[in-house]
Amino acid sequence: MAERLWSVPLSDVAVDDEILDAATATLASGWWSTGPRVAEFERAFAQHLGAEEAVAVSSGTAALHLAAAACGCGPGDEVVMPALNFVAAASVVRHLGAVPVFCDALGEHDPNLDPADLDAAVGPRTKAIVALHYGGAPCDMDAVRAVAERHGLVVIEDAAHAPGATYRGRACGTLGAAGCFSFFSNKNLPIGEGGMVATDDAALADRVRLLRSHGMTALSWDHERGHAAGYDVLASAFNYRLDEPRAAIGLVQLARLDAGNAARARLTALYRERLDGVAGLTVPLADRPPGTTSAEHLAAVVLPRGTARAAVRGALAARRIQTSVHYPPIHRFSAYSELPTRPLPRTDDLGQRLLTLPLFPHMTEAQVHEVADALVDALDGRPARRRAAGSAHA
Repeated sequence: MAERLWSVPLSDVAVDDEILDAATATLASGWWSTGPRVAEFERAFAQHLGAEEAVAVSSGTAALHLAAAACGCGPGDEVVMPALNFVAAASVVRHLGAVPVFCDALGEHDPNLDPADLDAAVGPRTKAIVALHYGGAPCDMDAVRAVAERHGLVVIEDAAHAPGATYRGRACGTLGAAGCFSFFSNKNLPIGEGGMVATDDAALADRVRLLRSHGMTALSWDHERGHAAGYDVLASAFNYRLDEPRAAIGLVQLARLDAGNAARARLTALYRERLDGVAGLTVPLADRPPGTTSAEHLAAVVLPRGTARAAVRGALAARRIQTSVHYPPIHRFSAYSELPTRPLPRTDDLGQRLLTLPLFPHMTEAQVHEVADALVDALDGRPARRRAAGSAHA
């Protein structure tokens, strides 16, 4: 086998016999499209969250699109969201004919949205708020919901980073009208591609189910079981269905989610111990309200101001350590440059200084030390080096 490109990849999936057996059994069943395993995955995920309903879809982007559509977002509406997020949140709003309006982040100690600036971004055309839980750490949902109640707005949680996270004792994804999850390969519950919409609103769940499958009143699985002989089409909609093999893998990964998140928490605590306050670094998201836990999706650090981030990333890459940036602010992309702008000074600052380090549940402590050593060396301007055998961090 060829040598892996990265000594420490940004993320990694663990593949074992249980996952292979689940996928193989599903393939051998001969039914690959949406069917009984998808329904089982939906029930299990809803139960894990404590939500009334969960609807499996083809991606986290599809989840956001369907949730916003089901909540009535459309032409003439505005949707307020943090600019420090993946671009999909803004893209789906534009596909619905609505306009994304960006709010600022709190700052280097918490990259989540600033509730005060969220409130300031609300206008007469605002329909909804998309609240991201950055890196799996819940944003201030009490403040978000207070803004929503004051202005009569719908809250959609972007919980792509946050399966298993809790806010004041409640699962993230159950704190708004709908919670949207991603199961992309680098997420906490990886299945390749896939997503979920969670809600306690049965009518909203029914609308999402309708829109995920062409607006049809019956699925192929209904015909296969003899539960339908025909169908009507009630809305112009999409094909956002999840397939059976991924749902089967999802059931295995769901059973591992809590243990995986706990492993992530141990590793991020070690990163914090090694790096917070060292060489001018900040490791954000340390402070949390009672009953609040992070899913620890990202190991993000904030570099000292004036740091040449590309050079730091290059130094780590030379030591075969993969890094990323979460995220380039959405309002800085060319496709969004024509939108009306608001001052977002803290987001612009973070957009230049955030750096994402490797993190995955089966990462070793030795790998964390390897990354930390390399990052501090890069910031100190020292030549690349490796610790000798028998080092305290070996």
